[in-house]
Amino acid sequence: MNIKIGSAPDSWGVWSANDDRQTPWERFLDEIQEAGYEWTELGPYGYLPTDLTALRRELEQRNLGVSATFAMAPLWNPDDWPELERQVLGAGELLAGLGACYLVLIDDTYSDLLTGEPVAPKELDEQQWQHLIDTTHRVAEMARDKFGLKVVFHPHAETHVEYEDQIERFLYQTDPQLVAICLDTGHHAYRGGDPCAFMRKHCERIPYLHLKSVDSEVQRKVEAENLTFAQAVGMDMFCEPALGVIDFIAFRDVLRDIDFNGFGIVEQDMYPAPLDKPLPIAKRTREYLREIGFG
Repeated sequence: MNIKIGSAPDSWGVWSANDDRQTPWERFLDEIQEAGYEWTELGPYGYLPTDLTALRRELEQRNLGVSATFAMAPLWNPDDWPELERQVLGAGELLAGLGACYLVLIDDTYSDLLTGEPVAPKELDEQQWQHLIDTTHRVAEMARDKFGLKVVFHPHAETHVEYEDQIERFLYQTDPQLVAICLDTGHHAYRGGDPCAFMRKHCERIPYLHLKSVDSEVQRKVEAENLTFAQAVGMDMFCEPALGVIDFIAFRDVLRDIDFNGFGIVEQDMYPAPLDKPLPIAKRTREYLREIGFG
């Protein structure tokens, strides 16, 4: 097993390029280094500096490498292509210039990430689903041809690819030469999936991981009260790997069995997050993963 461990702005409560409630980007970079990580994602396009020279300087000062970043838009809606293209082109240029290999692609949520209000249909019709598949291929071809990047699609809670049957359908209909999967252990468990079994079954399509767990008590409350993803995150639904329902020892064993070679990025959704909250969590998480043999 060769797993490169990193973290991401999401673990510091960063969900958008500009938000006064978020950790300032300089503090994020300082703290991810202090927590002991050597790899980072860039977060929403525009959160970190978009000037390549300036960004490279900031990263090199902290001995940080870049694993990926994400682009997120309603992949099923052709009207949203211009915004998606803007993100892919901007992020792709930075990633290629920094030597990264992956672009994480996410379908946008059908509920507002801040309020939880519905903003899109929960289920797609056949035409909308096919457009999601076609858009994924279009982004993957652009990322490969322009920037030498591999697209890893991120099944995400409250999007149109969140449950295991939806992910299976997505895998069947996408080109494995173009599209891989970013398995988010927390989101997968949140939607009733088994990350260990899914990883073992689809390991050839999964070079990239997001690592976090789920608080079982909060999950029961969320299900009982039919709460939204935004509300769940605000209640600390996603928790440190050492504290939640996922058996990370078993998950490690799966990675060893399949001889996993890729990234494991700690990405613990927390928004909004008080400024002094993320660093202690990041330090504990890095130490825990090190103790159980992750990097």
